Amino acid sequence: MGCGSCGTGTPNGCKSNGGCSTGGCNRLNVHDWLMNLPFSDPESNCKIVEVSFKQGSRKEFYRNTTLHYFEKGDYVTLEGVSGYDVGEVSLTGELVRIQMKKKGVDEFSPEIKKILRRSNDREIESFQISKSREKEILARSRAISRTMNLQMKLSEVEIQADGKKATFFYTADDRVDFRELIKIFATDFKFKVEMRQIGIRQEAAKVGGIGSCGRELCCSTWLNEFKSVNTTAARYQNLSINQTKLSGQCGRLKCCLNYELDTYLDALQQFPDYADTLDTAMGTAHLIKKDIFKNLMWYVLPNNNKHYPLTIQRVKEIKKINQQGQKVDELQAIEIVNSKQKEAEPAFVELVGQISLQSLEKNDRKRRDQQRNDRRPDNRTGDSRGPQQQGPRGPQQNRPPQNQRGPQQQGPQQQSPNRPQQGPRGPHQNRPPQNPRGPEQNRPPRDSAEGAPIEPKND
Repeated sequence: MGCGSCGTGTPNGCKSNGGCSTGGCNRLNVHDWLMNLPFSDPESNCKIVEVSFKQGSRKEFYRNTTLHYFEKGDYVTLEGVSGYDVGEVSLTGELVRIQMKKKGVDEFSPEIKKILRRSNDREIESFQISKSREKEILARSRAISRTMNLQMKLSEVEIQADGKKATFFYTADDRVDFRELIKIFATDFKFKVEMRQIGIRQEAAKVGGIGSCGRELCCSTWLNEFKSVNTTAARYQNLSINQTKLSGQCGRLKCCLNYELDTYLDALQQFPDYADTLDTAMGTAHLIKKDIFKNLMWYVLPNNNKHYPLTIQRVKEIKKINQQGQKVDELQAIEIVNSKQKEAEPAFVELVGQISLQSLEKNDRKRRDQQRNDRRPDNRTGDSRGPQQQGPRGPQQNRPPQNQRGPQQQGPQQQSPNRPQQGPRGPHQNRPPQNPRGPEQNRPPRDSAEGAPIEPKND
């Protein structure tokens, strides 16, 4: 089987023959560290070979009765149910005995099936065809189980290489009567059906995934024994009892809660027992936390939110005084000093982040005020009047006089002959005349005969 990280499809890059433990070749891999060690008695070598199916989701032991030497990653043809099956060699040599002892399998048991031969091209082609049908059959089988209203979940199907048998793995909370389901499967799919119930954790191991730690699930990579986990393990480690954070992808408590439990139990043996409460003059102090790394016990007093860290020796002294029927005046809590030293400031000056938007806005505001002051007529040198000579102006006082334009700005102004000469005009002096007619059109109409203006007649 080719490595998932090799572009050629064959394990030429890592030279591990399909066992590089990257997840693309096989799961639940075991490193054969005894592979290159010589043995004095070759006849005493283990004749059992571990074979994996579906990339390590299921592993079985088979007896090697042939004279062939199989390496890790080789395809072998095995004894099957009314036919043959094809699997991948995952482990050989003396480590197989250790694995059999761990799983409680007898090496000389007559129930162990045999390896027939090394798989040829025709058997491998038949094996690949059978594996390509698994997804379609799994989808159809789930639809059939839903129509029959069976309280079960089909998680995986595994078809034998010759296509004569299929094993359905399912999970269920209660006992399920699937006799009618097996008849329907055998009629539709034309092979022998075997139903095998697994647990929730085994289902998560078959599906796989990424845990909250960012790595692949332990049950998919190396963990093959599932121990019971309860909330007591979380309490010993001072973890908050939050079902969402403590549960894995299988919906059960995480298996990693048991990894450091023994270390915490050994450290907690140094702490005094029955020290949950301490009698003081200020009230009864209750224990809220044990810090095994600093050997401290944290207490809290009634009507007070302050936490008091006490050493183990101080707690023992207070407990001895309480047993004599006396109360202590104070707890004598120690002061927690932050062990993190203040980081030294760098010698260079970091300009990024030193300039703030407020300083930029302040400078921009000053620049606008300066430009406004420069445009005022008080600051112009051409203005003959001073601030005392100028009278109070309206909102237009900052504008320059309209009649003091330069020679380029002032053009010849044409006025109507009947309109008197006007002095400096107001703010509307630059507007064009409202009446676009010429001087002859602006005159009142006259009588064409006498030249006198027409007067209105009174009826």
